[in-house]
Amino acid sequence: QGQPVESGGGLVQAGGSLRLSCAASGRTFNNYAMGWFRQAPGKEREFVAAISWSGGRTYYADSVKGRFTISRDNAKNTVYLQMNSLKLEDTALYYCSAQRYGGSYSRVENYDYWGQGTQVTVSS
Repeated sequence: QGQPVESGGGLVQAGGSLRLSCAASGRTFNNYAMGWFRQAPGKEREFVAAISWSGGRTYYADSVKGRFTISRDNAKNTVYLQMNSLKLEDTALYYCSAQRYGGSYSRVENYDYWGQGTQVTVSS
């Protein structure tokens, strides 16, 4: 309870699109910066994108810049990650996270709440 809950993952062909959603369960994250991270098998969790609490600032990893878009709807207490032009290397478990106290948006240790993840698999 009180953790983000991700949805929208699945299997998609390379070049396709998916939209991930992250909803709050039992907690409002409207005053939190929110981030998306991903972790592929055998690799460390890596930063994908982040958005400020107001939605006015967004940040992206170089590997997804121009292809992914993060957004939020605070009225719905939901954060989205639109993923276009998906590549094989985007295959991973995608996590939504909430940052309460600030710090670098790209660092795992600066996030306070984490979801269970949603799997994204890109096939050739």
